[in-house]
Amino acid sequence: MILFPAIDLKEGRCVRLIQGDMEQATVFNDDPADQALQFERIGFPWLHIVDLDGAFAGKPMNATAVDGIIAATKNPTQLGGGIRDMKTVAGWLEKGVTRVIIGTAAVRDPDFVREAARAFPGRIAVGIDARDGLVAVDGWARLSNITAEELGLRFQDAGVSAIIYTDIARDGLLKGLNIASTLALAGALSIPVIASGGLASIEDVRRLLEPDCAVLEGAISGRALYDGRLDPSEALALIAAARAKGAVHA
Repeated sequence: MILFPAIDLKEGRCVRLIQGDMEQATVFNDDPADQALQFERIGFPWLHIVDLDGAFAGKPMNATAVDGIIAATKNPTQLGGGIRDMKTVAGWLEKGVTRVIIGTAAVRDPDFVREAARAFPGRIAVGIDARDGLVAVDGWARLSNITAEELGLRFQDAGVSAIIYTDIARDGLLKGLNIASTLALAGALSIPVIASGGLASIEDVRRLLEPDCAVLEGAISGRALYDGRLDPSEALALIAAARAKGAVHA
């Protein structure tokens, strides 16, 4: 089980939102590269980066900040936000991003996702962000008419490396992950699923280490790490102990 620390970028700074609302942004670090390096030194094995401005604009908007993170750290990274064409996919991968996350374009142009997955095996993930069961697009500003499971099934045999599933209603509110919905999605798919939205405390990490969650690739933590509700060293130690016992996959 991988615990991914989130670095959400708005106007070049590291922020956290509440339910994706850009008007409810809290700045936690003016230097995203410094934040990424802190996470790496603590021992996180991956970094999860979101270009929030890019998600709304439909194109990369925080390239300088992402470039700085890549230059400062050695960790593998996954990046989402504003990735809607092959040129953008290729550009980020060439710069050193390990895998890109396609969200809005996965709803509107599923063939693009399939093309990208064929061109870059193992390096394409799909972001499924849902509110009341329906997938949201354009930086969560609009709801589509497709469910999370329906969208995931579109890519069942496309070669997608992971699904990042976010329950928007819980994101940034520290109410705990929506384990039931996440496991339901994971049970319907053969693609590895990463849980996101609402991870609040060490109890959530313990829940993720229970046997029924072994199907998940991992989970993303944001605000709880930044405001001190989740001790990263304690969380990573729990995961390492579970892995040593063979209770979770690497």
